[in-house]
Amino acid sequence: MALQRASREILRFRCSSSFPGPFFKTSSSPSFCHLYFRNPRHRCHYPMCVIDFRRWNHGGIRTLCSACSRVVGIVRSPDLVDLEYADLNLSRKVSAEVGHIRIRQHVNPLSSAFSVPSEVPEWNLVFNDPTLPLVVDIGCGSGRFILWLAKRHSSLKNYLGLEIRQKLVKRANFWVKELALHNTYFLFANATVSLQQLLSSYPGPLVSVFILCPDPHFKRRHKKRRVVQEPVVYTIVNYLTTGGQVFVQSDVLEVALDMRNQFDALSDLQHMDAVDCSTSYNCDEDGWLLRNPLGIRTEREIHAELEGAKIYRRMYQKAPR
Repeated sequence: MALQRASREILRFRCSSSFPGPFFKTSSSPSFCHLYFRNPRHRCHYPMCVIDFRRWNHGGIRTLCSACSRVVGIVRSPDLVDLEYADLNLSRKVSAEVGHIRIRQHVNPLSSAFSVPSEVPEWNLVFNDPTLPLVVDIGCGSGRFILWLAKRHSSLKNYLGLEIRQKLVKRANFWVKELALHNTYFLFANATVSLQQLLSSYPGPLVSVFILCPDPHFKRRHKKRRVVQEPVVYTIVNYLTTGGQVFVQSDVLEVALDMRNQFDALSDLQHMDAVDCSTSYNCDEDGWLLRNPLGIRTEREIHAELEGAKIYRRMYQKAPR
């Protein structure tokens, strides 16, 4: 989609003459888009002028009318997230039980509050068919990424999101009920201490694990807080079925290299470009995937690309022994 590449290049669209919608709406014509901004006053007075998308240095992209040089709106990452996940049609209203969501960006997984393993759910209660292949997203955040996948493969796989911020888990499970998904569950858990018992208790095969833009914990003394540690890596590979996949990515090169080095060191795993020669797994000269092969971007991925950051991706497949 053109809007997905807006942060990296100048894009040109036709400006509409009216703005009834909340933010964006793509027209039926493939040649141009009608743009709707949150503030209806942010529109150009020239009905068919050309709009340039340019980088904006305050967390968004400003749109300039080439005819009058007027700023007609600002595109920010929440707008692009809403656009990316528009198919889910998630309600902005949440239950009284969930309450207001204020996200704490950094959590210390080594604190005593997260040292106790999470209780293993009764799989037959959270999934209609607990024998289906399992997909696990470690550090799933808001859960939109997993919900998007689950909605498209509702009868083929089960999806489990692990998140250390409890309010995000409550809201995600509220959305699960709202979407009437019976193959998706979110669990408040510290993967470092809970992953092994969760995977060992699941009755079906583990086919995919995602670790997407985990908390980088930049300070040297905090690196031990990172989720990709040797015990987690070995647990994943041990329970992953033959042919199962591990997908890791980060917008922080140091974190991406750390994850890559740990998974590259395991002989049981092969990188996908060595297994599948299709264009979906083409790599750059440094061995990073050129594009996201899953068809949907995470919220952090959208925000990072809007800021002009590169996403470093690796996908592995477990080889037969």
